[in-house]
Amino acid sequence: MNMGERLRELRLARGISQEEVARHIGITRSAYSHYEINNRQPVYETLIKLADFFDVSLDYIIGGNPPKYRDSAANAEDTEILRLLQDMNREQRQQSIGLLQDLVHKDAGSRR
Repeated sequence: MNMGERLRELRLARGISQEEVARHIGITRSAYSHYEINNRQPVYETLIKLADFFDVSLDYIIGGNPPKYRDSAANAEDTEILRLLQDMNREQRQQSIGLLQDLVHKDAGSRR
C-alpha cells in the first residue's frame, strides 16, 4: 500500500473529509488531495503532523507495516470493524461510534 492509499484509509476510518484533515494540519484541501492521489509528497514537517493527527507512526504513514498485535483474533475483529465503518455513511458511523462509546462507558462503570 502506498502513502496516498494509507492516508485515504486512515481518513476514511475516522469518517472525516479531506478538508477536515487539511484544516487540522494547516494545509489546503487541494494539497492534501494531492497526497492521497500520490501527485505530491508531503514535506517532513507535514508528515509529522499527519502521523500525530492520525495517531500512527511515521513509518506507518510512509508505507511501513501496521503495528503488530498480540492477538490475531483481535486484529481480525479490528479489521472487520474498520471495514464495516468504511462501508457506512457519515451518519451511520457517528451512530455506531456513539453506541460503542456507550458500551465502553457502561462496562467501565460496572467495574467500579
